[in-house]
Amino acid sequence: MGSILAIDQGTTSTRAILFDDRMQIQAVAQEEFPQHFPRSGWVEHDPSDIWSSTAATCRAVMERAGLRGDDILAIGITNQRETVLLWDRDTGQPLHNAIVWQDRRTAATCASLREAGHEPMISARTGLIIDPYFSATKLAWLLDNIDGARDRARAGRLAFGTVDSFLIWRLTGGRAHVTDATNAARTMLYNIAEGRWDEEICALFDIPTAILPEVRDCASDFGLTRADLFGREIPIFGVAGDQQAATLGQACFQPGMVKSTYGTGCFALVNTGTQHLTSRNRLLSTIAYQLDGTPCYALEGSIFIAGAVVQWLRDGLRMIRDAAETQPLAEQADPHQAVYLVPAFTGLGAPYWDAEARGAIYGLTRATGPAELARAALESVGYQTRDLMEAMAADMEGLTVATLRVDGGMSASDWTMQFLADILGAPVDRPQLRETTALGAAWLAGMRAGIYPDKEGFARAWALDRQFTPQMAPEIRDAKYAGWKDAVRRTLHQTP
Repeated sequence: MGSILAIDQGTTSTRAILFDDRMQIQAVAQEEFPQHFPRSGWVEHDPSDIWSSTAATCRAVMERAGLRGDDILAIGITNQRETVLLWDRDTGQPLHNAIVWQDRRTAATCASLREAGHEPMISARTGLIIDPYFSATKLAWLLDNIDGARDRARAGRLAFGTVDSFLIWRLTGGRAHVTDATNAARTMLYNIAEGRWDEEICALFDIPTAILPEVRDCASDFGLTRADLFGREIPIFGVAGDQQAATLGQACFQPGMVKSTYGTGCFALVNTGTQHLTSRNRLLSTIAYQLDGTPCYALEGSIFIAGAVVQWLRDGLRMIRDAAETQPLAEQADPHQAVYLVPAFTGLGAPYWDAEARGAIYGLTRATGPAELARAALESVGYQTRDLMEAMAADMEGLTVATLRVDGGMSASDWTMQFLADILGAPVDRPQLRETTALGAAWLAGMRAGIYPDKEGFARAWALDRQFTPQMAPEIRDAKYAGWKDAVRRTLHQTP
């Protein structure tokens, strides 16, 4: 019947995955690309790396599966969210490196906006808080710092996009300047209740609406690829930001269902259905997905550093050579040492939202070694997840958190998932197919192409690999979490 090509453009690598007509993986291709750190707290990507890695992995995965363009029914795209690109409409050339979601260069701008009293209005309309994490201040920075950019933007000569928009522009040869509702909802420019770009917020940032893409459902017609790329024009039928795509891939269609993805960062979303809840605990209100013109909302908690803390052990401290070494190290750690690692390398996300906080380690003794640091790194992911889950439970207004489904690279670590269940005091479900982000994008495209089932049929196909149940005594759980909260309190930025 044909295959679906899922493009998963992430923060540190791009992957292309082919799914057959039964939603089973046929082949995978992956390519890492460089991260650029021009200054402390600044994170950039070269747009040519984003595009070349996408094109290369798509061609590679088709070659591995022995497929041609004629065998691909449709394409689904999922992407790192909030990352900002600005390019010339005529030439298609970016004006600057992409500014990545982790980038904190606009922290002072965000502080000024909060001090000026703009946050209540922005939060009410976008569901977001004012933070450098989101796209709006990054885009404003580009327009302010590139010579002539604002004049060119006002004249309609520039195009803004998150990574999905940039890829669609390149894939279609500049014929489509579009995005989906989930990516639009992360820009801090989109009114999620009214489903439109908010002109008042755009005016506040002096962002001409002419540079913004058209917003569509997650399963929609996003254009046809250039015929020369894959041998024929292939329709792009599905788009969702990576965390929303994982929510779909985990079949979290019912209110109260939660998925938590452990990649570079950790992102937990709880489905709130048609209720656009306003968080009282500094969580984000966002669009989980939008189908047939109807948005389904979610509360989201974002942790900036999850898997990246293991990368730091490997690349920064050179303590390990491979991420898999952390589990056996953690198992060897002295249980009597209470070492806490607060990985605020680029600030703290939900529910603290402290852009100025920086990483810290507490509880070091002369006996502390690599095993204790590895355990503290893995445990930090569990502690941060509990922070999010407690905030969600407090915000749910009658809804209950029914299910926690996990995915992402760190979910493969049995030790980490067991600690997660222990510190939460709740079961954690890991699916058989862990490529949930790509699966979500593929499902959107395949459903629109007519070969994949609807939501109900897709939910029935979800299959459990393993459930982790709490084994830790409640008094130990409470003591360990109290130690974490004290470590965070000490880490939060203190103004003089």
